[in-house]
Amino acid sequence: MHAKDILIDAYSRIQEEVHAAVGGLPPDVLNARPSDDANSVSWLVWHLTRVQDDHVADAAGLEQVWLAQDWEKRFGLDLPRRDTGYGHSSAKVAKVRVDSGDLLTGYYDAVHEQTLEFLRGLIAKDFERIVDERWDPAVTLGVRLVSVLSDDLQHLGQAAYVRGLVQRA
Repeated sequence: MHAKDILIDAYSRIQEEVHAAVGGLPPDVLNARPSDDANSVSWLVWHLTRVQDDHVADAAGLEQVWLAQDWEKRFGLDLPRRDTGYGHSSAKVAKVRVDSGDLLTGYYDAVHEQTLEFLRGLIAKDFERIVDERWDPAVTLGVRLVSVLSDDLQHLGQAAYVRGLVQRA
């Protein structure tokens, strides 16, 4: 098994878990926050998708799905166009609201497809390419892809936890 095949499997598991975290939830549960400073399922899934979209598109030299496929307009959020949610205040978290889980899963699925298309074309030496020199050491493609996986998995766990809290309240 090659590294790209492992990554394809891992990113596909994220897709499954995004659907599990969002599936069947009405808007009031998707947008509910267990406390004033907590994140909602909507914000967590939107954010993990925005980070994957931003980071993978940048590494692949592609336009973000968010902009290229008009997801920014479909969501209609009162946020800057390229906002990924990083460093959001409680007030900004509150701006990420959806009317349907289908919007979240549709956007994730579109990002997932672009991610898989990029991964399928990689060869072993590609993972050593430097994609971000702002860090010391500089970030390779392999490290960036694993970093995105880690971030996505953490936020998925949080979304599943918030889903359980809100449903039991």
